[in-house]
Amino acid sequence: MLSASIVSFLLEKIHHFAALPVYLLVGALVFGETALFLGFLFPGETAVIVAGVVASQGRVNVVVLCLVVVSAAALGECVGFYIGARFGEDLFGLPFLRTRRTKLESALEGLRQRGAMYVFIGRFTAFFRAVMPALAGMSRMDYRRFLVANVAGATLWGVGYTLLGYFAGGALNQIERSASWVGIAVLVAMVALFITYHFVKRRRAASRPPDSAQRVE
Repeated sequence: MLSASIVSFLLEKIHHFAALPVYLLVGALVFGETALFLGFLFPGETAVIVAGVVASQGRVNVVVLCLVVVSAAALGECVGFYIGARFGEDLFGLPFLRTRRTKLESALEGLRQRGAMYVFIGRFTAFFRAVMPALAGMSRMDYRRFLVANVAGATLWGVGYTLLGYFAGGALNQIERSASWVGIAVLVAMVALFITYHFVKRRRAASRPPDSAQRVE
């Protein structure tokens, strides 16, 4: 859960930064979250929301900020995918992943079953956002399918959390509550979409006429 005290601390530190350092700092944190597993130490959404608040004060341009966040998020996932494809399950031996091996293997199996949808949904939870790109690379997912899910998730996540900070302004308690509900709302919507898609797919398969071989007694 996002801590309002963390937001207050970061706002105090970067409030007087020029625009370029803010873009660079936020871009680096968002990129590192998925490319270098920094999400285990610092959720990228916190940096994005703080930058959105700074944008609401006129310190940075919110449109440029959205572009920086989305680009850094998508590029970070691409690097994470490459790392997972290159090193495979050897990554499970890293100290901060070793204790989570059971959860990671469960996520890896989910990726193999649900593919790109799992990548998209994973963008909206801190733990899976940090590891999902590498797991996608381990699973040998088709890169084009991964890229589509990656860009779609990065766009919705990046723009959504930037605007959350921008429109909430300095209302830190409101930001804290809203940040949690945004993630929950997106997850619920994505799960509902997946269930609907699966139901429609099964219904279409059941309604197809039998092939000629089945019709011949």
